[in-house]
Amino acid sequence: MQKYSGISIFLHWLIAILIVAAFALGTYMTEMRISPAKLQYYAWHKWLGVTVLGLVAIRLLVRLWKGAPAYQASLKPWEKNLATATHLFLYFLMFAVPISGYLYSYAAGFPVVYLGIVQLPALIPPMPELKDSFKEVHEILTTIMAILVAMHFAAALKHKLIDKDGTLERMLPGKN
Repeated sequence: MQKYSGISIFLHWLIAILIVAAFALGTYMTEMRISPAKLQYYAWHKWLGVTVLGLVAIRLLVRLWKGAPAYQASLKPWEKNLATATHLFLYFLMFAVPISGYLYSYAAGFPVVYLGIVQLPALIPPMPELKDSFKEVHEILTTIMAILVAMHFAAALKHKLIDKDGTLERMLPGKN
């Protein structure tokens, strides 16, 4: 069984944890009344998004450099095609979700100050007339990502518990 490289495995799990944290925080904070805590949660949510964006860029470079192991021979062609499409769409979303949030923040007139230290450049000026559109795009993309992540997780469990074909082990830390 071929495994992903150690750096690919590390980045996969770190990014997964950060995405789940950003999703949970985003869901929680949007339901809050305005308060200092809510503003802090928004800042943390933005920091998570920027961090995910940077780590995904690194992960994509690692994948292009090191490649990915071949699919298990036991997979049917439709499973390989679905896995490939899902992975490509997840990569797209791991870029699109943070970028749409970034654009929403600037359209609403709120800068993104990474870790409270570095103000990131404004790609667009404040655009109050478009902020709701950017927000909706961010929410839709996030929902699609949550669905795909759930499908990805379910597929991993299927391969582990039903197929027992070693697919999940390719992305787990440790020896073969």
